[in-house]
Amino acid sequence: MLDILDRARESLARPSAPVPCAVATIVSAQGSVPLPAGTSMLVGADGALQGSLSGGCVEGAVLEACREALETRRSSLRSFGFSEEDAFAVGLMCGGSLEVLIQPFAPTPPGTQSPLGTVEDPSPAAYVTRLPHASDAPPAVVPEGDDSGGPRAVLLAGDGAEEVRGALTTLLPPEALEAGSTQVAAMLREARTGTLRLPAGASTIDLFVESRIRPAHLVVCGANAFGQALVEAARPLGLRITLCDHRPAFTDPTAFPGAEVVRDWPHRFLAAAAERGDLDARSMVCVLTHDPKVDVPVLATALRLDIAYVGAMGSRRSDHDRRTALREAGVDAEALSRLRSPIGLDLGAGSPAEVAVSILAEILAVRAERRTVEPLRDGSGPLHARTAASG
Repeated sequence: MLDILDRARESLARPSAPVPCAVATIVSAQGSVPLPAGTSMLVGADGALQGSLSGGCVEGAVLEACREALETRRSSLRSFGFSEEDAFAVGLMCGGSLEVLIQPFAPTPPGTQSPLGTVEDPSPAAYVTRLPHASDAPPAVVPEGDDSGGPRAVLLAGDGAEEVRGALTTLLPPEALEAGSTQVAAMLREARTGTLRLPAGASTIDLFVESRIRPAHLVVCGANAFGQALVEAARPLGLRITLCDHRPAFTDPTAFPGAEVVRDWPHRFLAAAAERGDLDARSMVCVLTHDPKVDVPVLATALRLDIAYVGAMGSRRSDHDRRTALREAGVDAEALSRLRSPIGLDLGAGSPAEVAVSILAEILAVRAERRTVEPLRDGSGPLHARTAASG
């Protein structure tokens, strides 16, 4: 839901003529499926479409379910999976299965709280929905004055225990509030998405929690053709990107759209960023300057930080010389073993655009803890990593 939250708000709050919409969100994904839990698709009453759940396998059926929700103003859960008996049945030909939450939303009267929340781009944030059961009638609790039959949902901003508890009072009865608040707060802190099953007297309540934290930080050192290509290639990945170079003549912000451009010596910037908390265990540093007076200080700084990835461009000879200089600068063997140099995977890349692909491919492999990378056709396991079930 968080991926299309702004678009849904726009639809409901259009000044000239607000438009009701329905949102389909993957709440459970099993086996080989194209997209993870939390992915959403929006269907407007005016026919507008936004997003995709499966790359085309089940979109037609989801569209019809959303149209039905707009008519009935009721939420529902729908399941889609592979059907061996009928190859033409609605399903996922990849063999996986999805559980999809269909939620209708209607414009709220002026002065009332929108079911989509009012916090603009909170980070951390979570969208929490109480999943409907067959016995629910109606399946939703909505703000007073709103008869839309919309979903029981809240948008959380901040991961403090009291903040979460206060927000969940509209979703949970007293007997489930304490356990629910604790578990939702933990999921929000860890940016986990999934379903919680909570005991509530003789029954149970299911909450779908979609969480996000601030984007991982990619620091690109080197305002050159390779840095420009890496910034451009990384933009679709949803990262926070900073381009750092100490040379004023090369750091025109218009040359690096999508990146914060910093004019400073990279090692000084990196140390200051770590000090103010702008780097964490997911952060990545790519040193593309190919200049020892820049490379050695920034790599010595980066390798002492608890970050996910440190890579440096250069030939094998320059890599050998650079490692020698880093050892002389006091970088120990354990820290030096984390250096990805020469940077990138061996894809036969040559041009800046190709090198950018090889660097990002290595970053993805490191994030997935893949020590070796091979063609998918040569493997035998599931294509998509399984995530631990929540709750």
